[in-house]
Amino acid sequence: MISSYFNEIKRILENVENSEAEKMKKASSYMADSIKNNGIIHLFGCGHSHILTEEVYYRAGGLVPIHPIFHEPLMLHEGALKSSQLERSENYAVKFMESQDIRRGDLLFVISTSGRNPVPVDVALYGRKYGATVIGITSKEYSSSQPSRHPSGKHLYDVADLVIDNHSPAGDAIMSHHQVSEKFSPSSTVTGASILNAIISESVVLLAESGYTPPIFLSGNMEGADAHNQKLIGKYKNRVQL
Repeated sequence: MISSYFNEIKRILENVENSEAEKMKKASSYMADSIKNNGIIHLFGCGHSHILTEEVYYRAGGLVPIHPIFHEPLMLHEGALKSSQLERSENYAVKFMESQDIRRGDLLFVISTSGRNPVPVDVALYGRKYGATVIGITSKEYSSSQPSRHPSGKHLYDVADLVIDNHSPAGDAIMSHHQVSEKFSPSSTVTGASILNAIISESVVLLAESGYTPPIFLSGNMEGADAHNQKLIGKYKNRVQL
C-alpha cells in the first residue's frame, strides 16, 4: 500500500504538471510583478488547507514577503468540528478580513479543495474588492461534484482571477482496499505544497532574470544567516509580522 500511495501521488503530480503548468507560470509572473512593486503575497485556507499557508511562510529557501492569514477558529487546534462549522457560515469572513492589510497589487492565494464553502469564497471576493489578484487552488472535480454552500451559488473556481486545479478527486481520498468500505489517504496537502513551491521557484527565477534580487530567507541554522534575514525582515516589517 505504501508503494501504491506513492504511485498515485506521482500520477496526480504528473497531471498537475502537464495540465496546470501554464497557469502556474502565470501565477509566478503575477507573484514576481507584485514583489517588484512592493506587494505582498497573502495566503488563506481553512482547516487542513491552512497547513499550506504555513508551508511557505518564514521558510528557509522561501520568499520573505509571504503573509498567511491566520484565523485560529478556522484552524484545527481550537476544535476541528468548530472549524468545519464556521467555514460554512455566511458573512463570517468579514470578521477577520476587515483587519487584513490587502492592497491593490498584492496577490492572494485562497486554498480550498472542495471550493464550496462560504468562507473561502468570501475571502476571494474580499481580496478582489480591495484590488488583489486572487489565485484559487482547488479541485475542479471535487467542486463540480457538490453544490455550493455560498448564497450566490458560486464555488471558489467561479470567483478567483486564476484557478489552479490540484487534481484531487471528489472527497480527496485516493486509496481503496477490498476490506475497507471508504476511500482513504488524502492527496491535496502533498499536491498543494508542490504547486505553491513550484510557483515560488519560478517567480524567483523571473525576479533574478529581470535584474531584481529575490528576497529569500536563508536557513537560520546556517552561519551568517541571521544578518541576511534580519535585513529582509526589516524591509517588510510593516506588512509581514514575524
